Amino acid sequence: MSVLVNSTINGDNVSFSCDADETLMDALRNRVGLKGVKEGCGTGDCGACSIRLDGALVCSCLVLGAEAEGRTVETVEGMSNGAELHVLQTKFLEHAALQCGICTPGFLIAAQTLLEKNPSPTETEIRYALAGNLCRCTGYDKIVRAVQDAAVVMKKGRKK
Repeated sequence: MSVLVNSTINGDNVSFSCDADETLMDALRNRVGLKGVKEGCGTGDCGACSIRLDGALVCSCLVLGAEAEGRTVETVEGMSNGAELHVLQTKFLEHAALQCGICTPGFLIAAQTLLEKNPSPTETEIRYALAGNLCRCTGYDKIVRAVQDAAVVMKKGRKK
């Protein structure tokens, strides 16, 4: 059975059809074309498919596509402003906080969620906020340093 879903995705009104039992991760990738949503485990354990649903950080592999009806979805594709990268994306590049790229979108969304709630997190708070995301390539120090650096830049930007 197919379901028509109307959502706001990365600021745009989007309609898509999906199967009633299709995950939001699959719908975003295969119906909407947002390939930044990655499948790592399919069980909510790795964070690669992390998105924000009405502002809450969720694993999109654990949400049905139909549940996005009338809701706001934010993915890594919505972080940049056209060709201008979000400061977190820039800092991930500067700190070499990525390798294969599977985990990167989920880390970016989790870090963005953290920094919007807590603009001056401690290292422990950053590690805690990112604990739902697994990386098999880089380790976590470069990722944590990138988030710390982004927090400083973002905090300076808020004072203007």
